[in-house]
Amino acid sequence: MTDDTPQDAGTPPPPPTQDPPATPPPTEEPPKAGAESPNRTIMIVLAYFGLLALIPLLVEKDDQEVQWHAKHGLVLFVAEVVLFIVFMVVNFALTSVLPVLGCVTCLVPAAFSVAIIVIHILCIVKGVKGERYTLPVVSEYADKF
Repeated sequence: MTDDTPQDAGTPPPPPTQDPPATPPPTEEPPKAGAESPNRTIMIVLAYFGLLALIPLLVEKDDQEVQWHAKHGLVLFVAEVVLFIVFMVVNFALTSVLPVLGCVTCLVPAAFSVAIIVIHILCIVKGVKGERYTLPVVSEYADKF
C-alpha cells in the first residue's frame, strides 16, 4: 500500500526569517569646518550688536560665515567707540574755546549715530541673506584677524 500523505507533513515549518538588525540612530556630529550651523541667522544678527559679537565669535568656531560677520562686527564696534571718543574730545575743545560751537558740534555725533544704525541694519540684512557688506577701512582690519 502506498502512503498518500506528503513526506513533509511531520516536519515543523521553517522558522520565520528575521529582519536584519536595526541600524542605530545616527549620532549628532559637530558641524565640520565650513559647515552651516543651525542657528546661523541668530549668530549673524548678534555679530552686529557691539560686544555681543563675542558670542558668535566664541560659540560658532566652525562656521566661517558667522566668524567673518563676528569679526567685522567687533571691528565696527571698536571703530565706533574710537570715533565717539574723538567726537567728544573735539566737542570739549571747541566748546571751551567758543561756547557757541558746542551746539553745532553736538549735531555731528547725532548724525554719526544715525549713520551707524543704518550701517548695522544693512550689515544684518545682507548677512541674513548670505551676502557680505564690506566697509573700506573696517573690512581691511577685520580681515587681518
